[in-house]
Amino acid sequence: MTAIKPFRIAIPQAELDDLTERLARTRWPQEVADDWSRGVPVSYLKGLAEYWADGFDWRAQEAELNEIPQFTTEIDGQTIHFLHVRSARPDALPVILTHGWPSSPFEFRKIVGLLTDEFHLVIPSLPGYGFSNPVRGPGWGNLFRIAQAWTTLMDRLGYERFGVHGTDAGAGVAGILSMIAPHRTVGVHLTGTSAGMPFGPAVELDGLSEKDRERGERFNRFQSDGLGYLHLQATRPQTLAYSLNDSPTGQLAWIVEKFAEWTDPAKELPDEAVDRDHLLAAVSLFWFTGAGASSAHATYEGMEAYRQLSQGGWDGGAETPAGPPRGIAVFAGDTTIRSLQDGPVEHWSEYDTGGHFPAMEVPQLLAEDLRTFLRGHR
Repeated sequence: MTAIKPFRIAIPQAELDDLTERLARTRWPQEVADDWSRGVPVSYLKGLAEYWADGFDWRAQEAELNEIPQFTTEIDGQTIHFLHVRSARPDALPVILTHGWPSSPFEFRKIVGLLTDEFHLVIPSLPGYGFSNPVRGPGWGNLFRIAQAWTTLMDRLGYERFGVHGTDAGAGVAGILSMIAPHRTVGVHLTGTSAGMPFGPAVELDGLSEKDRERGERFNRFQSDGLGYLHLQATRPQTLAYSLNDSPTGQLAWIVEKFAEWTDPAKELPDEAVDRDHLLAAVSLFWFTGAGASSAHATYEGMEAYRQLSQGGWDGGAETPAGPPRGIAVFAGDTTIRSLQDGPVEHWSEYDTGGHFPAMEVPQLLAEDLRTFLRGHR
């Protein structure tokens, strides 16, 4: 099947009622420490869960999200959901943007209106995320398979040449897409990249500049203290899936912790770094689509693919062939270090604000950085 079908979000009222009832029945654990040292504090999460149940308006968010044109198509047996916003400009450059974990294409909702004067935007849901569910069999966590699916998607939309942007796992997809379709990719722009592989060696700090040393220290702390979620998703996704699929409060805590740790370090709380309603809309999408469980399985498959590549002799650190021009934007909460990048970087930007979710935190900065990079490669 190659048809492209219009799509609108329409969560049944019964599911909204079920969510409210489940939140009301939460069995709260004892609070041992009223800070973030052991994870999300009960006192904070209670307030956020109460707002999710009684103050948050899903229907308003649903209506806002449905203002962005959405579609589905089937690729290799898998339903792929995507946003597609065409520019009125006749010579607009198509750009495909890919989100990461824990997110959805609606992470980019604030930058859509900032870019469509120059660009056609294609923003897919990764398989196992959002409405690219359910997953039709194993293997869709492999970033190479996803990148190949994105080339098929761009074919169906009639886009021969295009720019690429990705963040987090989406940065991996973007990099692979530029490798498998270098003649079609005019440039690849990345955010949310890391100083090293999470399960690899710590960053050597000697010889780094002051800012790079800070990023290296942040990455090393992440390796020693922030990998619990990744170990679970990469090794026991099915065991974790029961909790994420059955408890909205558990799903809320699982995602909110990452927004607390990965957003702008100057912001004390996650809903100070990003709009509270947009944060809860992201969590709601995970809940309504069952993406907590399926994205955990995607993480497992992605890490399995990485292990197989490593065992085959690729260590993730070998110099890669020069491909399309590459640009990287580094925000305040990131750990990206230029000297540790494989291959040339044509465009490099550093910002003193924002974090791992720049499209939600600092959309103006991200949109302008992407625009500046791609303008030179139309």
